[in-house]
Amino acid sequence: MPSDLALLTRTRLVAIVRLEHYERALEVAQALLAGGISVIEFTLTGRGATEAIASTRAALGDAALIGAGTVLKPGDVTDVVSAGAQFVVTPVLRHSVIEACLTRNIPIICGALTPTEIVEADEAGAALVKVFPARQVGPQYLRDLLAPLPHLRLVPTGGVTLQNASAYLQAGAVAVGVGGNLISEQAVAAREWAQITRQAQEYVQAIQTAQN
Repeated sequence: MPSDLALLTRTRLVAIVRLEHYERALEVAQALLAGGISVIEFTLTGRGATEAIASTRAALGDAALIGAGTVLKPGDVTDVVSAGAQFVVTPVLRHSVIEACLTRNIPIICGALTPTEIVEADEAGAALVKVFPARQVGPQYLRDLLAPLPHLRLVPTGGVTLQNASAYLQAGAVAVGVGGNLISEQAVAAREWAQITRQAQEYVQAIQTAQN
């Protein structure tokens, strides 16, 4: 396990920030940190994602682990690593992106869904495999996968809620990814940072409950 992802496997939660634009990226990250979430992914689907990565890295230093999501091309890897991203996430299996990350010694959480895709991503060098969209398969799917393939390090993402986060971890996930259920466009637009912090605290509590 790359040392950069040790924090993720310890806290077992990555917050996925997917916004149309990232002018308030630092405030979002600070609200998440205040709630106890220190692993944050900014997706490239929004405007200003690389700038958000750079600004949060500069402001927060080692207090948070900042990554880039929805990375689909090797050129994107170059851009986000230059901005300071500490890990890369894809929604699907992209060998060219895995190779670009390995070349730059940046850990990658590679998206996959079927057993074949998941094993392929693992064997290609993904540090962790993002099971996406997890809402389509549920926690029992992870149990079924891990029975014959216990070495897999899975991070279910997509449809992870306060109600099922602990079930995914108990099924064998090393961590979970949470996006829209944690950070909404509406809350950011209204600058409801306290609401995001409360949501973060609730997810952290759910994770801690699963580990006890």
